[in-house]
Amino acid sequence: MKSELKKSTIVAYQGIEGAYSHLACKTVFPDYQALACENFQTAIKLVEKGNADFAMIPLENSTAGRVEEIYRLLPKTHLNIIGEHFEPVNHCLLALPGIKLKQIKTVSSHPQALAQCFHRLDNLGITPLVAMDTALSAKELAGKKESASLYGSHGAIASTLAAELYGLDVIAENFQDVVGNTTRFIVLAKNASNESYEPKQYYITSILFSVRNMPAALYKALGGFATNGVNMIKLESYMDGGTMEASHFHIDIAGHHQQNTVKNALEELDFFAKEVRILGSYPAHKYRKKNEFV
Repeated sequence: MKSELKKSTIVAYQGIEGAYSHLACKTVFPDYQALACENFQTAIKLVEKGNADFAMIPLENSTAGRVEEIYRLLPKTHLNIIGEHFEPVNHCLLALPGIKLKQIKTVSSHPQALAQCFHRLDNLGITPLVAMDTALSAKELAGKKESASLYGSHGAIASTLAAELYGLDVIAENFQDVVGNTTRFIVLAKNASNESYEPKQYYITSILFSVRNMPAALYKALGGFATNGVNMIKLESYMDGGTMEASHFHIDIAGHHQQNTVKNALEELDFFAKEVRILGSYPAHKYRKKNEFV
């Protein structure tokens, strides 16, 4: 994907330096400036106003599920999805320089990270302490370097990038209980990708639409994908804010909107659904297995 995106200056993300979103920015855009934002909405607004070129936004995690807030924000923005990235979540146990694993008695991190490392912590007899963010836990721990004698028994669970940025030691890598925990990010931009369909390339197309609350509405709207042999990879639903009279859907399909089969399926979707919006067609990340597209 790196070679497909135009050169830019700023990639906005939610969190602080050392967060997994920051790590995703450095992986996909190693030569661009990564800009930390207080929340997702701020990152998206920066791109909308032209103050950032891209926004790196987490959409779902293989363990924790979808990021609910993003599904509420996507219909309200006119940004386009121009790429996706799958970032492996390697939780590391961090400590002040010189501290050994056997000395750690307490550890702080985001609740999700603590939950994903529950059995490792339990087996080691380490007490988890809830914090607002993984990288923030590392930053706060680094601020106690002058008091190592008092805080030497405390650690943090965060990324290797956080350890590097804040001068902490990684005393245990892959600290999570389950191997393979991965976060899927989408790359948002003001302008849609100009990439034309290449038959040898696998693509994902993301679509938003809504249907009325009536019998078989969704069945009819999605029928065109089945009859045209288009594989639907993902289906998410949520209610219209405030009214509860219409259901909104986000789907990911295998294919490019310029493919004839996808064009035919979209024509049927337009007939049975309303407010259909193509968020983008973009190259499938290498993380995806080939059998998702056959």
